[in-house]
Amino acid sequence: MKKITFSICLLLTVLSCKQGTPDKNLSTDTTKPRDYAANLDTGKGVINNTNSPHVKLKSIDIGDCRWTEGFWADKWKVAEETMIPHMGEILKGDIGHGYNNFKIAAGLKEGEHKGFWWHDGDFYKWMEAKMYIYGVNKDEKIVEEIDEIIDVIAQAQQADGYLSTPAIIRDDIDPFTNRRYHELYNSGHLLTSACIHYRLTGKTNFLDIAVKHADYLYKLFSPKPDHLKRFGFNQTQIMGLVELYRTTKDKRYLELAEQFINMRGTYKIEDDETTKGYPIGDMVQERVPLREETEAVGHAVLALYFYAGAADVYAETGEKELIDALERLWDNVTNKKMYITGAIGQTHYGRSSRLDKIEEGFIDEYMMPNMTAYNETCANICNSMFNYRMLTLTGDAKHGDVMELVLHNSGLSGISLDGKNYYYSNPLRKIEGALDYEKMNVEFPERQPYLKCFCCPPNLVRTIAKSPGWAYSKSENGIAVNLYGGNELNTTLLDGSAIKLTQKTDYPWDGAVKITVNESKADAFDILLRIPSWAKGTQIYVNGTKAAEAVPGTFAKIERKWAAGDEITIDMPMETKFIEGHPRIEEVRNQVAIKRGPVVYCIESADLPEKTDITNVYLSSAKKLSPTSRPDFLGGVTTLEGEVLIRKDKLGEMYQEVSAPEFQSFKTNFIPYYAWSNRGQGEMTVFLPVIWN
Repeated sequence: MKKITFSICLLLTVLSCKQGTPDKNLSTDTTKPRDYAANLDTGKGVINNTNSPHVKLKSIDIGDCRWTEGFWADKWKVAEETMIPHMGEILKGDIGHGYNNFKIAAGLKEGEHKGFWWHDGDFYKWMEAKMYIYGVNKDEKIVEEIDEIIDVIAQAQQADGYLSTPAIIRDDIDPFTNRRYHELYNSGHLLTSACIHYRLTGKTNFLDIAVKHADYLYKLFSPKPDHLKRFGFNQTQIMGLVELYRTTKDKRYLELAEQFINMRGTYKIEDDETTKGYPIGDMVQERVPLREETEAVGHAVLALYFYAGAADVYAETGEKELIDALERLWDNVTNKKMYITGAIGQTHYGRSSRLDKIEEGFIDEYMMPNMTAYNETCANICNSMFNYRMLTLTGDAKHGDVMELVLHNSGLSGISLDGKNYYYSNPLRKIEGALDYEKMNVEFPERQPYLKCFCCPPNLVRTIAKSPGWAYSKSENGIAVNLYGGNELNTTLLDGSAIKLTQKTDYPWDGAVKITVNESKADAFDILLRIPSWAKGTQIYVNGTKAAEAVPGTFAKIERKWAAGDEITIDMPMETKFIEGHPRIEEVRNQVAIKRGPVVYCIESADLPEKTDITNVYLSSAKKLSPTSRPDFLGGVTTLEGEVLIRKDKLGEMYQEVSAPEFQSFKTNFIPYYAWSNRGQGEMTVFLPVIWN
């Protein structure tokens, strides 16, 4: 096993060592982590921002909220009982081979490294998801399984703290010689997963590994050696370092996190030995410093991880220039490059506005293809992660709107209803025969039981698993309701007083929500209710009396002395609405999408006459679409039933004369976009041409 480490000086020292026999002359070697336990923070939030000075909405602890019934309770149960166990069988077996890589690196198994360079990070994400489930159900078997894995990871970790299995196993890869090996991506997910494990168990066995690795990174990167300046491009390490800072209170980790932000865009953009094999420039957000950037560019996952990490740094530093840049980039993503489903990353291959080659990411503003829309599941999830952070920083409900949009649409569309099959990309239209899937690497005609690039599935399931932790936040003197769904909340306010709430609702299928106060302090405090931007005409009552003005796109604030038994009722009218795109989105001119509440709908071949081309389906403004609850269909959904018009004349030529088309009326139903492709192969579209009557 070949290993390269660097001293705290700028000199590069090349050394080789075997696991278990560290070079005694290596100054960064340590067989045990340093003593850090005395200063550990006891916060247990998904993001531990309780003591972050520049956060308006603080996290509740993991486990304080649990989904009890309805939409999210059903999804969380599938995650608990199927998604995560099934994924574990894959990742711990010979197909997913993630665990095998750690065993081989630890010297416990013979074999070769398999999978992409970032596979370690995806395994850590699955471990993190397991711990979120434990945080609610308290099944000790989960901890036992994770602790066995941690023991193997500890044996794989090198004496100096280095930990990335490709370079440990393979003789042709030296650590931190080329950024395409994604070592810092692996690092970020390691640090985050270890922090979550500590918060939920109180054990430091995983945290020991994380601290040892973070100390290694600090010694390696803090001197800013020239040959390492371009490595921080897949920015999970920023989030991981900030969480480790919040956990251990070691300021070096925050300093290093900010350093990774500060280094971007400060060097000449050219290929060198550290960049060969991976696109440069806007692809990895390195052409313009973050604080000066005006548009979202490049790989969408890399960009949104970068923004989310920068949001974490701002929570600790309060630097105005940083938050200004993040607000500017949020506006560019949301209002010029985001799909109606909350998805981002318009194309698989393309170029940035500055003419850099990009993959899996952003292209020009308002350039929004439907059929070839890439919309990587990870990118969509990253969009929700970034918006959750921005919500906590600003208290602005617009960020909650985007978070909710992703969670109900482009996030869930990446996994089948049974939790066992996956999509990497999430187009808004599928036409049979239009794409040659044999020439593509992550686009498929239907969901796959395993993706060779396995970054998206664990990202999706860890999001579902931690979703109860996003449902509420602690305000300055109260509690904020971020997400609606049947749940129970048992937490404390920032002053330490207890609060218990019960939420009853059939959201997102119905806009009626009832929140009951079960326990609270005697003094007055606030309950903040996020009113989605679509929810015009919302009414709010407390114990039957109108209580607050509900302005769409804001938090409605109710300040009063609460007592056990008080009931808040929220009535959000859920109308079926046609949504059109900006005039500059050429791909959807004279077309509309259908949305009801936070849910975007689509139509599939399965709900049309046999051999109907999806491009021949039209909407009529005169035909009403009626919501119909179907608890035994597609996992329990509300469909929209009504008539569509099917064009009968065929368009066979590239261009041809046209006269008044012949239409046939057909009664059908529209399904939630997230539930498409669960009934075999077929065509699908979100946007449809409309005939106005």
